[in-house]
Amino acid sequence: MGRSVVLAGAARCPRCSLPPRWCVCDAIPPVDTRLHTHVLIHRGEQHKPSSTGNLIARAVNGATCHVYQRATRFFMASGFQQDLIGPECELLILHPSGTPLPARRAPANDSPSPHVMLLDGTWRQAGEMLRTVEHMGHCVSLPEPAAAPGRFWLRDQPEPTHLSTAEALIGVFRALGDATAARRLQLHFELHVYATLLSRGRREMAERYLGYSPLLAELPEFLDQLNARRPS
Repeated sequence: MGRSVVLAGAARCPRCSLPPRWCVCDAIPPVDTRLHTHVLIHRGEQHKPSSTGNLIARAVNGATCHVYQRATRFFMASGFQQDLIGPECELLILHPSGTPLPARRAPANDSPSPHVMLLDGTWRQAGEMLRTVEHMGHCVSLPEPAAAPGRFWLRDQPEPTHLSTAEALIGVFRALGDATAARRLQLHFELHVYATLLSRGRREMAERYLGYSPLLAELPEFLDQLNARRPS
């Protein structure tokens, strides 16, 4: 079995949440997009290193995370405040129960850019969060259900075609005609998964993951650096 630096309790990078040995923060430029991206992240998901909601906040320029917490004896309620967006702005709330998002071109430079909200948590948590925000905007889903299995190999999904939060945003970019942002975020996402597998000591699984990834063609030098033998 490969050595897992996660089990060893190693320090983590404050940005990518990976141990410094596997840090990927400077590997890929951030994603530029005119879409205003909001991640409503459940308090139970907030500090998980594998969270792709946190990945979005790090990798997408202008993206913001809002921590969701329902009121309990110990915590005050928190979440997304509707006054964060203007009354003339459109808020799209992504959830599988929503109306399919119509494919369209990226907004023109002189037109208002839509706001999209992604719900980051378990399926049950996402449903709970949706009930608190659905009155603020339009609930939408991706135009077509995923036909291929998702690429989030860090967790077991209820169904093979269920997508992580980052993969869902990639689908939104594609639906809105922002292919450049979709490709860039795909690289960030796959590098996050690959490096996390390595940090867990799952090298064989990481190599299988890499075999189907655009990272091989796009980031060969960084992958060599990531896999270089550490100094003794």
